[in-house]
Amino acid sequence: MQQAKQFTLVLFGATGDLAHRKLFPSLFRLWKSNLIEDFLILATGRSQADRAAFLEYLREYVEEASTEHEAWASFEKCIEFFQLDAKNEQSFHQMASALESLEEDRNLSGNRLFYLSVSPGLFGSITENLASSGMLKRDSNHQDAPWSRLVVEKPFGHDLESAKKLDDHLSRFVEETQVYRIDHYLGKETVQNLVAFRFANGMIEPLWNSHHIASVQITVAETLGVGDRADYYESAGALRDMMQNHMMQLLALTAMEPPLSLSPKDIRNEKVRVLRSIKIPTSPKEVAQSTVQGQYGPGVVDGVKVPGYRDEEGVDSNSTTPTFISTRVELDNWRWTGVPFYLRHGKRLPSRVSEIRVRFRTPPMHLFHASECSPSCPNVLRIRIQPEEGIRLSVGAKRPGPGMNIDSVDLEFNYSDSFGVDLPESYERLLLDAIMGDPTLFIRQDEVEASWVWADAVLKGLEEQPVPNFPNYTAGSTGPEDAGSIFVPLSSPRASEPEDAWGSFNGDSGSDQNHGAPS
Repeated sequence: MQQAKQFTLVLFGATGDLAHRKLFPSLFRLWKSNLIEDFLILATGRSQADRAAFLEYLREYVEEASTEHEAWASFEKCIEFFQLDAKNEQSFHQMASALESLEEDRNLSGNRLFYLSVSPGLFGSITENLASSGMLKRDSNHQDAPWSRLVVEKPFGHDLESAKKLDDHLSRFVEETQVYRIDHYLGKETVQNLVAFRFANGMIEPLWNSHHIASVQITVAETLGVGDRADYYESAGALRDMMQNHMMQLLALTAMEPPLSLSPKDIRNEKVRVLRSIKIPTSPKEVAQSTVQGQYGPGVVDGVKVPGYRDEEGVDSNSTTPTFISTRVELDNWRWTGVPFYLRHGKRLPSRVSEIRVRFRTPPMHLFHASECSPSCPNVLRIRIQPEEGIRLSVGAKRPGPGMNIDSVDLEFNYSDSFGVDLPESYERLLLDAIMGDPTLFIRQDEVEASWVWADAVLKGLEEQPVPNFPNYTAGSTGPEDAGSIFVPLSSPRASEPEDAWGSFNGDSGSDQNHGAPS
């Protein structure tokens, strides 16, 4: 990996949770690995008075500051702080002067990465003030000119209309090529491995289509509740918070066609084609038949009693905001017609797990019809994104002893055993790519709009349903009981399955016709 040099990272929201949990630790590790050099981090915020107070704040909240004291002390020399009112234009002019002086003192070239780790309500005023103060410049396409890039955290709008308005606003000040919409899921090694696994293996890609695959299940489950995000979550809900962005990206990478090359443009073009091929529900009835939503009530998670969503601080006691959503998606294209994609996300579920399960069609099985395993031993490919990242393939094998009895066994690979290294934090890769100007793992505006077209249709259909009877699942359970009506299980339960395999969702439902097999 080429070393990134001569840049300034201006971080808005430097006193926020994301900054001390993810961003500063990631920057520290990049610096320790010699992947970044000759740089400045200009942190901004309102809650710290000056640089000394901000550094003390980081020492308190960033684990590496105490566990690697000497290295952190050296890293601190790269950090400066500016107390800023994000809505005050004059503050930006003052910061522009300070930034220019700091860059001159450090002999930096003026390359700037502006990271907006703030509430979406501040995107507009920050970008406008950055441009009016001269800090953020539109790309001139001149080879020797300093570059300016803008990293924007999700959500990218609240719906299609607001996403377009946000894009219109940003385009007043920068080119699309300067905007890096960050989705931390795309920085995970296992997600990136989807491309390698599919297109680097001659035994996989020929089978990756509706002739051989019965269904695809994508799950992102969380044991945590809403935490301190109630203000945001009340207006967002499960679909906007997770499914419209993270899970749509997983769907796109799983289903996309082979790109012409590994260039950012070619990969993102193929993702857009997948998102545009999603069949859009045209009526509330269609949405009701394909989608189940839920909200958690009081229960027990990991042996600890937890409150229901309506009892969380900052949540309306009569809230109808869903914390669980499962839906069936179909793609109208050559490769995937007839194959259902089942997407499921929820909070306060029994396990924290993100994975993609691909269920292959079963052969006729006429040779083994008397086997205890027949006809319910499908080959299931399980791509685990978190935790314990890896890949597992279930196959049928003869059980030792007399007779021809078939059992399901696993072929397994995991990163920690195979490569003997700890996987880097996703923000490490994404920060480095943004600094280097590689947009492959960032989301383009047409991707945002294509996913919102589907999400808006589902949200509209849900809004026209009767008021849901929430809460409808207990914290620590596997979600609403009626989720099974649209969510087809994938694999047979067996002793080798870990506890996070979620019992009732693992039984096979029968013939491939139940999984969208073509007639």
